[in-house]
Amino acid sequence: MIRTKYSRKSVPTPTIGNIGLYFTCYHLSLMGWNVLPTSRNAKGVDIIIYSQNGQRKISIQVKFLSKKNSVPLGNKLESLISDFVVICIRNSPNNPTCYILKSQEVKNLVHKREKNENISFWLQRPDYEKNDFLENWTRIGQGVP
Repeated sequence: MIRTKYSRKSVPTPTIGNIGLYFTCYHLSLMGWNVLPTSRNAKGVDIIIYSQNGQRKISIQVKFLSKKNSVPLGNKLESLISDFVVICIRNSPNNPTCYILKSQEVKNLVHKREKNENISFWLQRPDYEKNDFLENWTRIGQGVP
């Protein structure tokens, strides 16, 4: 359950990012992973997880949106270096919806925009909003052997 003292429309952007980061950490912890959030605004990776026996290590980038939109991915796909991307949408204050994708899937689905000689990459809503990705935390696996 996610509640903030702010209304849905007035939550500051850094707070929205923190909600997504710690919500994702919570889910991964429930799956038995040791979870290490990185420093905020670190390039490319938001969370490092490792299994209880230390045999598996996975990096995750979290994108948390205040509403269903396209996901901004920056101006270079090379910066997408994590193993997984978790996209969470705060569709209601108490029940975010998450989509779990492998980074390679994101790269295969990405949309490139060029405007005034500037390039940006986006993941369109219809491309990530699929049942295969919806709340499919099992794609990451369990942290307990």
